[in-house]
Amino acid sequence: MFEGLSEKLERSFKVLKGHGHISEVNVAETLKEVRRALLDADVSFKIAKDFTDSVKEKALGQKILTSVSPGQLMVKIVHDELAQLMGPESVDINIKGQPAIILIAGLQGSGKTTFSAKLANYLKSKKGRNPLLVAGDVYRPAAIDQLKVLGEQIGVKVYTEEENKNPVKIAQNGIKYARDYGHNLVIIDTAGRLAIDEQMMDEISSIKKTVAPQETLFVVDSMTGQDAVNTAKAFNDRLDYEGVVLTKLDGDTRGGAALTIKSVVNKPIKFVGIGEKMDAIDQFHPSRMADRILGMGDIVSLVEKAQEQFDADEARKLQRKIAKNEFNFDDFLNQIKQIKKMGNVKDLMGMIPGVGKAIKNMDIDDDAFKGIEAIIHSMTPEERANPKILNGSRRRRIASGSGAEIQEVNQLIKQFGETQKMMKMMSGGKGKNLMRALSSARNMPGR
Repeated sequence: MFEGLSEKLERSFKVLKGHGHISEVNVAETLKEVRRALLDADVSFKIAKDFTDSVKEKALGQKILTSVSPGQLMVKIVHDELAQLMGPESVDINIKGQPAIILIAGLQGSGKTTFSAKLANYLKSKKGRNPLLVAGDVYRPAAIDQLKVLGEQIGVKVYTEEENKNPVKIAQNGIKYARDYGHNLVIIDTAGRLAIDEQMMDEISSIKKTVAPQETLFVVDSMTGQDAVNTAKAFNDRLDYEGVVLTKLDGDTRGGAALTIKSVVNKPIKFVGIGEKMDAIDQFHPSRMADRILGMGDIVSLVEKAQEQFDADEARKLQRKIAKNEFNFDDFLNQIKQIKKMGNVKDLMGMIPGVGKAIKNMDIDDDAFKGIEAIIHSMTPEERANPKILNGSRRRRIASGSGAEIQEVNQLIKQFGETQKMMKMMSGGKGKNLMRALSSARNMPGR
């Protein structure tokens, strides 16, 4: 995510290394590189220039504290300006109403249908809503079929009228169905086109005027760069939508759309799509995105993802087992399952400050735990519960059963023993203080 932009910004800050103060000369040299990095990321020249002018104004005349270098101060100023450019604050979705109605709009191929299902899943699991998906794309039968498949995956009802070619009427009937059958949220997926045209705009405008949604969200493929910004403006001029959704942010995107849409249409980015899975959707936080662009990681989002999988009762049981040195391979396997539920392994590691750059060229498979799981599943219940009995013959049997080498089994058992010792230490006072600090990270000022 934004790897090219991150690297170029990092190089630009090196200009200030070794300087004892910020001057007009070294600021100008640094900002020339910053502006070039933004232009390469497909940010418009005007916005890039306005951005660097604002940074320059804030940087010149700043007094450097003995504990802060000029480079560090410049990073802080650029970070704050990036957050301001993209936000500055996160804006939640409005789901008030009985039912609340959300209209999804965008070009064909932008990911509207997939996002509609992701949003339904998100609001069902995070907000306790009972959503209904309405298939309003009457021109593409595949879109209706896709929505049905996705709805089945997430356990959400999909309302369709496959013989009806009037999307306004379908939307009205879908809302009536929701009221009759107790759905307190309606998400209407609409038709797109390969390019903007009047018929599409008139159709979506008619749906919005008729159903009066609480939210109209414009979905845009972030990989289209500045074109995404131009499309966003054209849609907003007609629809006056409430928010933007950036999809495919995990792809080979330069970042121009994320950085500039807010300043062009003056509408907040509310969600980002970061993968194909139905839970691969995040609320957009400008400050956290600025952290990631500048290589600072995103520890707050990482803690939040962990807390989503956190079960207080299970955690207390686990803590008691660790304190008694009874942590076993069944517990270890359960922890792996919790980590896998949090999302893409490489993305999670990239949220740890300093790690993202180190792993950028590494191919980290989502099935990275598969070999470990196979070894543990090849153990008997008694062996998983009591690893101390794993002698040579048992290890050879486990290796054969899991398709692993005996060295891999030995290595896992050794690492498990080290993990037990570490967890025993972490269950003491210092470990508890660390976990309390991590849990409070989500409440830090500015988050």
